[in-house]
Amino acid sequence: MPRQPARASSGRYVSRLTGGTLAIIMAGGRGERLRDLTAHRCKPATPFGGKFRIIDFVLSNCVNSGIRQISILTQYKAQSLIQHVQHGWSYLRGEFGEFVEVVPAQQQLGPLWYRGTADAVHQNIDLIVSHRPKHVLVLAGDHIYKMDYGPMIAYHVEKGADITVGVVEVPAQDSQHFGVLTATEWNRVTKFAEKPAAPDRLPGRPDTILASMGIYVFNTRLLESLLAADATNESSAHDFGRDILPEAIGGNRQVFAYPFQDVQTRAQSYWRDVGTIDAYYDANLELVHVRPELNIYDQDWPIWTYQVQQPPAKFILDEDGRRGMAVNSMVSGGCIISGAVVRESLLFSDVRIEERTSIHRSVILPHTEIGRGCEISGAVIDEGCEVPEGTRIGMEREADARRFHVTEKGVVLVTLDMLRGMRSS
Repeated sequence: MPRQPARASSGRYVSRLTGGTLAIIMAGGRGERLRDLTAHRCKPATPFGGKFRIIDFVLSNCVNSGIRQISILTQYKAQSLIQHVQHGWSYLRGEFGEFVEVVPAQQQLGPLWYRGTADAVHQNIDLIVSHRPKHVLVLAGDHIYKMDYGPMIAYHVEKGADITVGVVEVPAQDSQHFGVLTATEWNRVTKFAEKPAAPDRLPGRPDTILASMGIYVFNTRLLESLLAADATNESSAHDFGRDILPEAIGGNRQVFAYPFQDVQTRAQSYWRDVGTIDAYYDANLELVHVRPELNIYDQDWPIWTYQVQQPPAKFILDEDGRRGMAVNSMVSGGCIISGAVVRESLLFSDVRIEERTSIHRSVILPHTEIGRGCEISGAVIDEGCEVPEGTRIGMEREADARRFHVTEKGVVLVTLDMLRGMRSS
């Protein structure tokens, strides 16, 4: 892993650097690898962790870092995301120059929707420049992590960088899911390859690569000029990873990697790309562990969100075979477990589970009702589902595959549309 200087990582920065930074959150992706889970919502609006949505993590990182000027660029099925931001993130004070604004695709520069991440920013460059930021922080809106952006911006300034890229170490076998960097011992980036089949490995560590987190710090004027040049290139995919970074590196710009590490231990910090059903399922169930790597109970770095006021979770009935209980699980407000048993599972808000039902290692999204006598194991049940009584999920793979979507690892995704199709067949 490249080195991280001690000076840039010593303590939280709430300073003129973060105060003069505009954050641009890319939240327009389809999230196609999440399949039916994003059929009616964009990936950043997907529920996560019992009471949050994925975008809450990057928004909380901004606010906790002292960045209070935030623009969210949307495009694909954004209505639930827009409502969530309006309800939960409208508390910043406009009179102090603070805002979280949702910016829809508006064809600002011609009859084109966003053609890539760089084009999305370019089409809104006038809006960005109007806020007069010294630095622009470009963020992906679909990752789960807690990060103070202040030290990264300070690192960018100390290095005299033109562009700084947040990086993490990942297994080399996953290279086709990430942008992969090659960097010197002093973090100067010499190469950037988007989802390569044969990536450059870390020196002395042939099983590990340096992957982009989708986090970039730009000097505003340079960003403006790079995007303007890219917009005139007809062969460009207009993407930061595929086009902007390689062009900047080839043009001998000062591009540096910023390792996402704990500032005291230098251990790599928690970061998850929940871009597949398996990754989404695993990241949610990690929270059920006794000491999960992601601490959502951290009062020093709270994850902010909006949630409807709910009564406490309720467990009722106490008879053999009809005992309401949850073991090694997380159960959110508004849930009622009536004579059912929940083990090693995560229940979002307002889930109702009827008697003689067994839930094991499953993720149940909000407003779901599960009928009597069901057996569910290794499943993700989408928001608003009504699972009929006696339904068995996760017991017989072939039967599940005929009704639902089953991943390579055997996780069963169940959505409202699938259940409706099951009833009509």
